[in-house]
Parts: sequence; structure tokens; C-alpha cells
Amino acid sequence: MTDMKNADWYFDFISPYAYFGFIRLERLSPRLDIRYRPVLFAGLLKHWGQKGPAEIPAKRVWTYRWCTWWAAQQGIAFRCPAVHPFNPLPFLRLGIAAGNTPRAIRRIFEAVWTTGADPADERTFRELARSLDVDPRRVGEQAIKDALRVETDQAVARGVFGVPTLIVDDELFWGADAMDFIEAYLADPGIIATQEMRRAKALPVGATRKRD
Repeated sequence: MTDMKNADWYFDFISPYAYFGFIRLERLSPRLDIRYRPVLFAGLLKHWGQKGPAEIPAKRVWTYRWCTWWAAQQGIAFRCPAVHPFNPLPFLRLGIAAGNTPRAIRRIFEAVWTTGADPADERTFRELARSLDVDPRRVGEQAIKDALRVETDQAVARGVFGVPTLIVDDELFWGADAMDFIEAYLADPGIIATQEMRRAKALPVGATRKRD
């Protein structure tokens, strides 16, 4: 039987891909001891100098359409929120206040990505918090704000550039569609040590874009 491994899963509730990734994590739960790490996706984007999918008009439309189609194909409950992007800070802090448990994370993802509700609706948020036995006022506590900032900074330090990201054995697996790759790695960690994988890791840069 394969030994259990520790893993860190980085996510932000603003991402539909993180929602899909969370659902697919269940396939790995018997083999991984997963620690759930909430991060501010916007903080990652700022650090790496990237734009989010919703900040590029054509990509924004594609993202919502593809997610709607893919969820239907997989039989996953899905409905875009009333507005997107939205401010995910209250939800991230709520997850921390609720202990970052799988139950709390699932409940928050479902509230955001299956109801079509407005994430900025304060009454809906208060009801969500109370359903998790959390006083809504707790999300404003400095200790919780600091915890999210630390998680985001540590994610950057580990090379996390997007969500969702799973780190196993200090190896980074990005995206909800990385699940098959993760399963293959768990079955045989040597797959990332092949000659071609080493070549890919050290591939030289041939040209760079000029930046404004």
C-alpha cells in the first residue's frame, strides 16, 4: 500500500477552477494528508506580474462558458455568481475563521459557485458565516487578516503562481486539470525525473517580450 504523503493545497474562492479542483481532491484523499491553504489570488498575480483570466475580456467570456459546459459534462452543480470578479477577502477570512476544514471550504465554494448569488450581499454572507458557526464579525479580526497574508506570502515563496495548486514533496501541480498528473506522480515519483522532464525544467529562454 502506498504511504500517506503530506500535501498543501492553495486556493482562492474567486476561482471556478479552484472549486472544480476541490471536488476532484476527493479522489486523492486516501493517499494524501491535505492541508488547505487559502491565498489571495490577486496577490499572486501582482507578485508575478500577471493578469487574471477575468481581466482579459475575451478570456473572461471563454472562462465562464467553458466552466459552465464542463461542469454540466461532469454532473457538477455550477452557476456563475451574480458578478465576477468580486472581492474574495471576506470568504477567505471566513474559511480561516471556520478552521479551513473541508466542510467549511465546500460550503463556501458552493455558496459562491452554485447559487448565482451576489458575493457582495452582506445578509447572504452573514447567513453563510452563521451556518458555519462563525460570528460574521470575526472576519475583521486582525489575527485572521494576518493569517491570510502569511499564507499568501508563503505561497509566493514556494513558487505558487496560480490557483488551485497542490504541492507534494515540494513539487508543484497547478490547475484543476492536473489531477491525472498528480495521480501518476503518486504512483511513480520517478516520472518527473526522466531525461525529458529534466530537459523541460532547464529549457533555455530563446526570446522575451518587451514590457512597458
